[in-house]
Amino acid sequence: MQPRNMSMSGVVDLAAVKAAGDAKAKAEQARAESARQGGAGAVSPASLVIDVDEAGFETDVLQRSTEVPVVIDFWAEWCEPRKQLGPLLERLAAEYNGRFVLAKVDVDANQMLMQQFGIQGIPAVFAVVAGQALPLFQGAAPESQIRQTLDQLIQVGEERFGLTGITVDPDAGAGDAETAPAEVPAGPYDAQLEAAALALDANDFAGAVQAYRSVLADDPANTEAKLGLAQAELLGRVAGMDPQQVRKEAAENPAEPVAQMAAADLDLVGGHVEDAFGRLVETVRRNFGDDRDSVRVRLLELFEVIGPDDPRVVAARTALARVLF
Repeated sequence: MQPRNMSMSGVVDLAAVKAAGDAKAKAEQARAESARQGGAGAVSPASLVIDVDEAGFETDVLQRSTEVPVVIDFWAEWCEPRKQLGPLLERLAAEYNGRFVLAKVDVDANQMLMQQFGIQGIPAVFAVVAGQALPLFQGAAPESQIRQTLDQLIQVGEERFGLTGITVDPDAGAGDAETAPAEVPAGPYDAQLEAAALALDANDFAGAVQAYRSVLADDPANTEAKLGLAQAELLGRVAGMDPQQVRKEAAENPAEPVAQMAAADLDLVGGHVEDAFGRLVETVRRNFGDDRDSVRVRLLELFEVIGPDDPRVVAARTALARVLF
């Protein structure tokens, strides 16, 4: 089922939704029809996170978006960053308690939807508001940034389309205790990872780094901890920077490793991923010995922030191999 009436702006601009007037009218008409038929009523907490495929997209996303913003998480089993992003979005959907619904789309099983949304890499997160599609972000993002984006999305839904969310009844759909699914036991590092995420949210980068390293000391392959550590270290490095001075030093010293690594950190935090990778690949090419290795290691750390399956990381790895070998 092809998504209809969608505005794909290509940039994140939640305040500028195309055809807002028509979309609002359609949303109001849909809500009036729902009310005439008795309304949807309260939903269970489990209904805030749904799996969506191409066949159900019309009902589960487009129609639902006339009542509440629908956030779409495009993911795949092989995508490492989704192991952190997916649970985070699910937790936020429960916390926001009906202000938005999270729809999860497996891109391997729904290639048409991936093509319709023009997705170049995953995980990718979109929203649909009153039938209008909005790109939110791609790849890894800190929880504070995701919360800010969701708050903007909800505000736009309310102010432009009158979407006030849906009512959640904690007891709805609970069923008999005998048939209720068993609670998923907490993982061995959940408490430490939660503490690290809270520290990261509070801009306590040193505390987050320490917490993530504590997990990795026991479980070196822990994907969530590796991604979180890379993010915390990056944000900690840029926190005290003077961007203008960093840019000036990088421009004056095109081969100097420290200057170029600092500028690359700013590039990445600013969303200029290809610029960050290209800058460091070129710096590797210009240097030898320990300097070259330090830049190479920094580049690998930035790969962790974006995720190994992102096409920009794949391209940069190929470019790095060319200059190394």
